[in-house]
Amino acid sequence: MTVNISSIVETDFRERYNIYLRTKKQRIFDKYIGFNELEDERKIVNQQVMRSPGRRGEIIKNEEIDKEFSRRYSDYVNSNKRI
Repeated sequence: MTVNISSIVETDFRERYNIYLRTKKQRIFDKYIGFNELEDERKIVNQQVMRSPGRRGEIIKNEEIDKEFSRRYSDYVNSNKRI
């Protein structure tokens, strides 16, 4: 029962954090000059990891930030292939 509840909480946390990350602006190949909000979020999370290593929340945040960078890069590459 505990494993099931913790996995539900983790899934919910991942979904909410992913939605939050999608609101962050980030330049890809200088497309949006000056916006580095997603990169700044990564720096904040990494600083928190250094202060308290091993926390599951920061590990999840790092994974979701990596996924968001990958998603945005894939979208960028796919949009250039269409042109």
